[in-house]
Amino acid sequence: MTVQTNSARIVWKGEDLNFEGHLESGYTFDMGGGDNKVGGSPMEFLLAGAAGCTAVDIVLILQKQRQRVSGVEVEVQGLRAESQPKVYTEINLLYIVRGDQVQPKAVERAISLSKEKYCSATAMLQRGGVRINCTYRLEQEG
Repeated sequence: MTVQTNSARIVWKGEDLNFEGHLESGYTFDMGGGDNKVGGSPMEFLLAGAAGCTAVDIVLILQKQRQRVSGVEVEVQGLRAESQPKVYTEINLLYIVRGDQVQPKAVERAISLSKEKYCSATAMLQRGGVRINCTYRLEQEG
């Protein structure tokens, strides 16, 4: 059995709490904390990663279901605990799916499969006790 690994490197820029991130794929980004941050915060990136992971699933599943999808967006909102370490306690995902004659049941099935089976990021968060809530809006075209 092959184990998949991923890697990243975070480098402090030497000023305030600003860092530069380097992903194994070659992508770089700014990340920071505090009042003078440049780029997104680590916790924002965590939310974006979860939204991106499930978005990939939704597109792939709907395509396999032969749904005529022209767009998928995922809006994510995380609610954090008031005390340290201020973990996410609840994450709300809103899927906005656009297409021609896309079936609501197909969207619901795709969301269910992503949440229960395929999305590594949300699965990891759920196992850590985060409640994941999913809703969707279907925008028919044509």
